Amino acid sequence: MKKLLFSLAVLCGASAYAQTPVGTVVNNFTLTDINGNSHSLFNYLDQGMMVVIDVSATWCGPCWSYHNAGHLNNFYNQYGPTGSVQAGAAMVFFVEGDPQTNANDLNGTGANTQGDWVTGENMPIIDLVTQASFESSGMTIDYFPEMYVICPNRVIIASGVAGAIGTVANLTSLLGECPPPATNPADVAALSYLGSLNHCEGSYTPSVQIQNNGTSPLTAATVTITQGGTTVSTGTYGGSLATYATANVTCSPIANFTGGALSVAVTTAGDASAANNTVSATVATALMAASQYVTVNITTDYYASETSWTIKNSSGTTVASGGGNWQDMTGQQAGQTVQTPVQVTLSANQCYSFEILDAYGDGICCDYGNGAYSVTDATGATLLSGGAFGDSETKPFKTGSLGINEENFAAMNVYPNPASDAINVSFEAANADYSVDVLDIQGRVIASQVVNNVNGAQLVTFAIENMAKGNYIVRIASNGFTSTKSVVVR
Repeated sequence: MKKLLFSLAVLCGASAYAQTPVGTVVNNFTLTDINGNSHSLFNYLDQGMMVVIDVSATWCGPCWSYHNAGHLNNFYNQYGPTGSVQAGAAMVFFVEGDPQTNANDLNGTGANTQGDWVTGENMPIIDLVTQASFESSGMTIDYFPEMYVICPNRVIIASGVAGAIGTVANLTSLLGECPPPATNPADVAALSYLGSLNHCEGSYTPSVQIQNNGTSPLTAATVTITQGGTTVSTGTYGGSLATYATANVTCSPIANFTGGALSVAVTTAGDASAANNTVSATVATALMAASQYVTVNITTDYYASETSWTIKNSSGTTVASGGGNWQDMTGQQAGQTVQTPVQVTLSANQCYSFEILDAYGDGICCDYGNGAYSVTDATGATLLSGGAFGDSETKPFKTGSLGINEENFAAMNVYPNPASDAINVSFEAANADYSVDVLDIQGRVIASQVVNNVNGAQLVTFAIENMAKGNYIVRIASNGFTSTKSVVVR
C-alpha cells in the first residue's frame, strides 16, 4: 500500500505494474451505473464491441488529469453506441473504483474528490460498492487510473496506466486489433503459448492455450509444433468447448530439447479462418556454470523490503534464498542499494532455477531506482540477469564440475565477523597467484593485497582502523576464478 499511495503522484509516467496482463480471458460482470442502468460486459462483447474500462478514484490527482484531457469521453462520442465516426464499434465505462467514496465525491461536492466527474460525461459511470463486484471478471484493481481494453473474444489486448494507453488515437488503433465476432460454425484459434520459455536440459513439454471462435461447440482440434520446419511435438483436444471458451493442450514431450524458436499451429475440421491458427515462442536454454559455486548479486530499488529470491533444484526444493527483510531507503522515493552478494554452494552438474520476486509486482527497475540482479559463476561469467519484471521472474542454469581452484576457494574463511580490529582472510592456495580485495557495498575496492606463487594454507590480514563501520565484501581471485564472502566492520 505504501508504494500505491506514492505511485498515485507519479503514476501517469509509470511503466510497469501488476495489472491483469494482456492475453487474459475475462469472465462476465454485471454492474449498475449511477443512473440505475444495468450493464453486462458480455452483452456488449457479443455485439462485436471492443470494451474500454477506466478505473479511477475521485481523490486521485493523475486520474483527474486524465479525465480532464477528455480522451475517454471523446472516444466514446466517436465510437460508442451512438458515435459520430463508427457507432457501435466500442463501449466505454468509467468505473469509480474506491468503495470508500460516494455520490457526492463523484459530483464534486464531497470530501474526497478532485472535482465534478459527472457533468459533461456521456459514457456510463459506475460507482463500485465493492471491488469484488468488478474483480469477479478476473480484472484486478491495482492502482488508479488503470485501464483495460477487451475484445469480443473476451481477451484483454491492452492493460495498464490509463494515461499511457487511453488516448483517442491509441484506442482507435486498438479497434483494428480485435478479431471479428464469431460468425462461422467452426473456427479455432491458438490463443497463447503456455510452455516454459526457459529450459535446462533433457525432455521438454510444450503447452498451448486454444480458443473456440466458432458459433458451434468445438469437439476436436489438433496442435502441431514445428522447429525449423520439422514437426517436433503434437497434441489433441477432445471435448465440447463453447464459443469463446478456452482449453489448455499439453503436447508430446520433445526429447533432448536444446531450445530455440517453436511454431505452433492448431486446426479443426472445417476451420473458417487460418489467420488465428498460429502462435510462436522462443525457448531459452540454461547457461552452464564453471562449477557448483555461484554468486547471487542483487541491487534493490527504493523498496528493498519487497524483494526476495530463491534457488530451487530440479525437484522444486528450495536450496538457497535471500531478501525479504532488506531495509527500504529513506528520503526521496527513488534510488537503489547494492545488497551484499551471496555465494551459494550447489551440487555439481545439476539443473537449478533462480526466482526473484517483488511483493508489489513491479520488479526492481526502473520506476523507483535502477535495481538489477545477476547470478555469476566462479569465473565471474553471468549466467542470468534482469531487473524489469512484474511479480516474479524465473530462469534456469546448470552447474559444472568442481575444479581445483574452486576447492581451494571453498576453504576460504573470513574472521572475525563482525570485525573490530582486523579482517583475517584464510584460504588454501594451489601454486598460483592470488589477489585478495576488500570492497564496499557499492563494489569499490578499498583495500587490496596480492600473494604470488603460493601453495598451501594462506592468511592475509587487513587493518580496519581507516574503514567506516558497515558491510564489506572480501573477494579472492585467481586464474579467472573468484570467491566472495561478506564481513561487517564495527
